[in-house]
Amino acid sequence: MSKGIVLDPTVGGAKSSLSNDRPHASFGLGSLRGRVLGIRGDELWRSWDWVVNEWRSALESEGARVVFWRSAGNRAGKEAERVDRELQAFLDEVDVVVSGLANCGSCTMWTVHDALAGADRGMPAVAVATEQFRGLAQALTARGGHPDLPLQILPYPLETQDEPDVRVVARSAYADLLGTLGVAR
Repeated sequence: MSKGIVLDPTVGGAKSSLSNDRPHASFGLGSLRGRVLGIRGDELWRSWDWVVNEWRSALESEGARVVFWRSAGNRAGKEAERVDRELQAFLDEVDVVVSGLANCGSCTMWTVHDALAGADRGMPAVAVATEQFRGLAQALTARGGHPDLPLQILPYPLETQDEPDVRVVARSAYADLLGTLGVAR
């Protein structure tokens, strides 16, 4: 018989104010009218595409122009230079960043990385994570120098739900996203 170690991506410990289950400082955007809101995705999570589709329509009805960027490709080596240039161009185009989806270890790392890239520029940024990866996302935001970077938490598992159910989740989380952004309604 041999022993093994089971790693848990939730990091454990007490929940912090970085998540949307307790109030945190919002950005105080007031209105989305005239703002360019950037939503970052990747090539992995169809559930995130459904969430984005719901949020995009709602954000546009609030007067925002929504720009979507999909991080696609290898984030190491030569291809990483191209992806980083695309990220920088995306950030040049937007006023606010909503980065998702933190739904696995590497996805969480890159979701937070890209949200931090916006925060490092002084723009409002939110990382979107599923509940299972909340702790890892919190640890990464702290390590990245922005321990107060807000997280929008969605239920886990999200990816295994049917599209209509994910769209319900997205619509129910939308008001909380607006609260995080400090949008007056």
